[in-house]
Amino acid sequence: MRALFFWLAGLTLPSLLPHLPDWHLVAALAVMLCPWRRVGPKTWRQGCLLAITFLLALAWSLWRAESRLAEAQALGPAGTAVEVVGTVRGLPDPGEFGVRFALEVEQVLEGPAGMPRRVLVSDYRGGHWPAGSRWQLKLRMRPVAASANPYGFDAERWMWSEGWLATATVRKGALRLADAADGQSFIDRLRDRVRQRFLHVLEGSAAAGLLGALTVGAQGDLPSSAWRDFAATGTSHLVSISGLHITLAAGWVGWLTARLVRRFPPPGVAPRTVVVVAAWIAALMYALLAGFSVPTQRSVLMLGVAAVLLLLRRPLPPLRLWAIALAAVLTADPFAVLAPGVWLSFGLVAVLIWSGQAVVGLPWWRRGLQAQWAVTVASVPLLAGWFGQLPLVSPLANALAIPFATFLLTPLALLAAAVPAEGLTVLAGWLAEQGLWGLHQLARLPTWPVPGLPAPLWLALLAGAVWAVLPAGWTARLWAAVLWLPVFLWRPPAPLPGTMQVTVLDVGQGLSVLVRTARHALLYDTGAGEASRVVVPQLQGLGLSRLDTLLLSHHDSDHDGAAASLLAAFPVRQLWGAQTASAPGQPMTRCVAGQTWQWDGVRFEVLWPPAVGGASDDNAHSCVVRVVGRNGAVLLPGDAPAAVEATLVARHGPALASTVLVVGHHGSRTATSGVWLEAVRPRLAIISAGALNRYRHPHPDVLGRLAAHGVAVARTDCQGMLTLTLEAGGPVVEGYRDRAARYWRRHCPR
Repeated sequence: MRALFFWLAGLTLPSLLPHLPDWHLVAALAVMLCPWRRVGPKTWRQGCLLAITFLLALAWSLWRAESRLAEAQALGPAGTAVEVVGTVRGLPDPGEFGVRFALEVEQVLEGPAGMPRRVLVSDYRGGHWPAGSRWQLKLRMRPVAASANPYGFDAERWMWSEGWLATATVRKGALRLADAADGQSFIDRLRDRVRQRFLHVLEGSAAAGLLGALTVGAQGDLPSSAWRDFAATGTSHLVSISGLHITLAAGWVGWLTARLVRRFPPPGVAPRTVVVVAAWIAALMYALLAGFSVPTQRSVLMLGVAAVLLLLRRPLPPLRLWAIALAAVLTADPFAVLAPGVWLSFGLVAVLIWSGQAVVGLPWWRRGLQAQWAVTVASVPLLAGWFGQLPLVSPLANALAIPFATFLLTPLALLAAAVPAEGLTVLAGWLAEQGLWGLHQLARLPTWPVPGLPAPLWLALLAGAVWAVLPAGWTARLWAAVLWLPVFLWRPPAPLPGTMQVTVLDVGQGLSVLVRTARHALLYDTGAGEASRVVVPQLQGLGLSRLDTLLLSHHDSDHDGAAASLLAAFPVRQLWGAQTASAPGQPMTRCVAGQTWQWDGVRFEVLWPPAVGGASDDNAHSCVVRVVGRNGAVLLPGDAPAAVEATLVARHGPALASTVLVVGHHGSRTATSGVWLEAVRPRLAIISAGALNRYRHPHPDVLGRLAAHGVAVARTDCQGMLTLTLEAGGPVVEGYRDRAARYWRRHCPR
């Protein structure tokens, strides 16, 4: 058992490293230790064996990681044009910005020879890309690049764990070829027919999307409102086909097969063998129907290991069986350590096994309550660490939703997928509607946002959870509260009076700046898309429960696109903006030059726009704000162009001087003129731009002007979320990519 855990530790370690050591050296060290196995006392030999186990697992994981890195680096620079022949795999996902689909590259006609075999392709024109169709395509390639923030969904982590090494956009001139006729294309077309039948019979409702997600893995048809309800109730795991669903299918088929072989015993074959093989085949078929995604592959492998051990009649303790299954999954796919779902599923199964040892002989309802208690308590550190919130209604929601999905909705949905009878689909759709309605009611109850915890506090939370589920008396379990109490009382330290902390969120190609004083918080712009993707998780992770002011600089989607969803999801006391179109229907205070206010000794000055005239386009309406604290000033110009900069220099001159300048228009050459820099005289310039953005911001001319004026530069596209502190000795800035460097994160040359 100890050797298994050392093997798991070796597989896991590389995911935490900023750079990878040479796997050859690690393997050589393991070989050098081999002769010592038979020398010395027993404890020494055991220690050497454990060290060799750890080093071999580490070398295997490092080799896999280095191979994947080499494949990603062979792609070439961003924007490389290629022409390929490929097949559409899986189900195309119609999103808010066009259609996205997986392309399996068969042949490279023009471009680098080291093309990844699988590419995630986007067509912003929204074309028709049927499952299993083959194409000759011209693509513009891009290495995997995403925003990097400490809280919420980590797209880079997810893409690396799923094996996506490149993305691409479709260029004009796509030529459709003869459709693929292989087995995977047949399954994909079958999945698409099931999905389209659900959408047709149920008229594209949310219920149709839920049935498609539960049967064929088509999650793209679920509306964003349903996803918000799943997140608020902690039931998102029920929608993503993974271990729970695969095990459910295997369990149902195994139970039915066991009943059949009792009545009709198979000649010459042990009934146990028939049941185990039938259950595993059912798991494999369900995984194929769901698209055989990486999580379903891991689940099938886990069940396969358990099936082999059962067929071999090896009487293993449950925890050892659990460790063997986890070791098999991580050995086959070392990148699975980056997937939260793996640790959530395996962690909660371990808790159920551990807590179940103390309830043998108890009535079924006592065992059920004990299992629910153990899962609820054990999920607290996992949900707090991975997702930054604790849905207080989650235990109730899961206690109702899991049996509902397990025994009613999913079996009926699978039956409706297999039998093309409209009545079955309508019945399954009605049941799905009731489930969605119930979750929506539960989602109205409050959640408990958990600020980002320092490592010692998170370890205390984990230790308290382990203590609480130990098979001991209730008096002993109450001591777990001693470990948990500091966690729920802790809040990130606020700035001192007269000082401020500025956080530039990495919202991609956009802008969102949080300015905090001792007792107040202002958010300058929101970026684009849904606020739940980046902005809300960061605000909650930073310990905020409300915003005093949301200030929208001007009406442009990359500055105010997430405003409506933020106002719906997060408390905001007052809304300011330069243009009412930024938040239609919301009471707003217009941003006008000359307005000032003070919070906790920090002064806020609005320098632009004027009360009347002076603005020819949206960018020229930008609300320019200067924030002055004890140790310096920060200037926020939005997208104000060079003409506005010149006007402000003429009006204010040296009064514009600021320690930090948030560079206008994401580093576009339409702003940040030499005259502006001479007046502002910043020591640090911050550029908020999307990684590998199509506008190629920041422009080299802007970077050249900043360098000529001796201004240091920090960039969200290179460093992720930026945390700025103004100290007496000057500004101090820290990037999230620098603080949490990992080998699989994008490295931006400075």
